[in-house]
Amino acid sequence: MDTFVKKGRIIFILGCCLTLLSICAPAQEMPADYQEVLKSLDRKGDFKAGVLKVNIPRNDLKVTVQGFPTPTPFGFGGWVSLTKGSDGSDVMMGDLVLLQDEVSPVMSALLDNGLEVTALHNHFFWEEPHVYFMHVHGMGKAADLAKRVKPGLDLIGHVPAAAAAPASTGSGAPLDTAKIAKIVGHEGEQLGEVYKITVGRDDLNMKEHGAAINARMGLNTWAAFVGTQENAAVAGDIAMLETEVTPVLKALRKNGIDVVAIHHHMTGDRPFVIFLHYWGRGPAEKLATSFKAALDELGKSRASDAMAH
Repeated sequence: MDTFVKKGRIIFILGCCLTLLSICAPAQEMPADYQEVLKSLDRKGDFKAGVLKVNIPRNDLKVTVQGFPTPTPFGFGGWVSLTKGSDGSDVMMGDLVLLQDEVSPVMSALLDNGLEVTALHNHFFWEEPHVYFMHVHGMGKAADLAKRVKPGLDLIGHVPAAAAAPASTGSGAPLDTAKIAKIVGHEGEQLGEVYKITVGRDDLNMKEHGAAINARMGLNTWAAFVGTQENAAVAGDIAMLETEVTPVLKALRKNGIDVVAIHHHMTGDRPFVIFLHYWGRGPAEKLATSFKAALDELGKSRASDAMAH
C-alpha cells in the first residue's frame, strides 16, 4: 500500500478517536453550591471557566431602538456571575437590565441586603421603553450571596409603573433659600428660578500635572432646587471616593431620592472619584435634608483614617 495512503488512514483514524474522546468527555461539573444557587434563584445558568453565570434576560420587554425591533440577545440579557476566590469565598458581579420604574426598588433591595451597586447608566439612545443597566457586586459564600441578591432579582418585571406625578403649578411660597442653606450647611447662588449649592472636594487634594483639580474643574458635589417651598424638585451630582459610594446610596434611598446615574467623569484621576446623579421631588426642606444626609457621608473614611494615625 502506498505510504502516503497509509499515513492518510492513520491520521483519519486518530482524528476519529479524538472526536470520540471529545464527545465522551464530561462537561465541566458544576459545584454543588452553585447548583443550589440556581435552585434558590429559580433561574437558568451555566458553569464554564470556573464561573457560574445566572441568566436574567428581559424576554418580557419588546424594545425598539429608533423604531428598530431589537431582540433580547441584542443587549438586554441581564446576568449575575459567581466565581471562587483564593480563600474559598465567592465574588459576585452582575449587570441587571431595568426599566426606569424598577431602578430605585431594585437598588434599595440590593443595598438593604448588603450588596453594592457600582454603576448605573444607559447603553442606548432612542430606545423605547427606556432601559437602564445596573452593575452589582458582592462577596461571601455562594448560598448567602444568592439569598442577598434574590429580593432584587424578584422585583425585575414585577414593579408597577409609577403614576405620573402632578406638574408643579408654581403656586405656593417661594423657595426659602436661607432655610435650605442652613439645613445643608452651605450657601448657594440664585440662578434665575434655580437655587444651586456647590460643595468642593478640596479634602481629596487632587492634582494633574501639578495643577490643582478643584470645584471649578468639576471636582464638586452640588444640588439644584427649583419650585416652591411646598412643592420643589432637586437634582444634582455627588463626587465620591469608592468607599463612599454605598453609604451615599443608602442615605439617598433612605430619604426617597432617586439615583439616576453612577459613573466616572475622569480617567487617570488619583484618588479615583465616582460621580452619582440624583433626582427628587417634595417639600424643599425635606429635599435639603435628604441632600445633607448624603453630604454628611463624604469625607468620613478619610477623617477616620486621619484619626487612626
